[in-house]
Amino acid sequence: MSETVKNIIHVIETFAPVSYQKSYDNTGLQIGDVNQMVSAVLVCIDVTEDVIDEAITKDAGLIISHHPLIFGGIKKITGKTYVERCITKAIKNNIAIYSAHTNLDAVSNGVNARIAQKIGLQNLRPLSPVQGDLLKFVTFVPESYAPAVRTAIFEVGAGCIGNYDCCSFNSKGEGTFRGNEQSNPFVGLKGKIHTEPEIKVETIISKHLKYKLIETLKAVHPYEEPAYDFYVLDNGNPLVGIGLVGELKIAIEEKQFLETIKKSFCADGLRYTALLNKKVKRVAVCGGAGSSYLKHAISAQADVFITGDFKYHEFFNAENKILIADIGHYESEFFTKELFYDILIKNNTNFAVHLTDINTNPIKYL
Repeated sequence: MSETVKNIIHVIETFAPVSYQKSYDNTGLQIGDVNQMVSAVLVCIDVTEDVIDEAITKDAGLIISHHPLIFGGIKKITGKTYVERCITKAIKNNIAIYSAHTNLDAVSNGVNARIAQKIGLQNLRPLSPVQGDLLKFVTFVPESYAPAVRTAIFEVGAGCIGNYDCCSFNSKGEGTFRGNEQSNPFVGLKGKIHTEPEIKVETIISKHLKYKLIETLKAVHPYEEPAYDFYVLDNGNPLVGIGLVGELKIAIEEKQFLETIKKSFCADGLRYTALLNKKVKRVAVCGGAGSSYLKHAISAQADVFITGDFKYHEFFNAENKILIADIGHYESEFFTKELFYDILIKNNTNFAVHLTDINTNPIKYL
């Protein structure tokens, strides 16, 4: 059994659209042919030479990583760096490499949701909602066809607001139009102005679904030329963003909480700021390097901010308003492999999925 790289990528990007990645990122297919058939996939956090050797051993024609192998520009491939050697080895062995990075961080059930699950957080919301992702969609439909059109666009993904779906606003009005000699009007006569009772349907949709929505609308709308509009919204998407904020079911002492997360994330070390001598209830999390989101965690009135890669001077920015818990970059994203595995297994019957056996964390503790 096997599947194309293209179809496997589609599964990942349906879950975590590429449009959600940050501007500096390099999510996507790094090496390989989308039409290549593969019988096995190897899932990892980082691509290293050892990981590629493991893929060869396990006959995995595709490596799916969280961190992109190629992040900046590549001007030469001479084998001087590990990235160049990985590229060469992957190409020689016909192994494709794909990365899903900040887009997988941003989705509501992505990397940070997995962290929150391990901690036991509930009532989750984005720490920093994505801006500019939502579009207001408006169309005009004959009254009797409005239910069918609404149902079709809801199935595409329109009308999702927080914990609700199928959200729309509908108002009655009259539409006018006149078809020319080449037209084939659903109602009315060519060359004559027609007035039709219509429903104005308004809803919202994430921008990555825009063209799929247009295709669906044209397929179900009775008019030869359905009218529709899109408006960019300033609203943050409540389902998409970097980091999450949630609450523990029961508040616990700070030191106990730190010991718990150290164990949960298999951290060999944990850096943290001065204890505030209060119980932990509200927790902010951000997988990877999240120091730039400290102000968001403080604004959310979180008691603790869990992330990785804080620099020395950045710890001072806590200013006794919040407890910073730096568990390490790799440790905060350790369960991303499980997330990839679950996404692929849920949608796959044609190829094997392997989790890497290699710890690619470059940081060691004495």
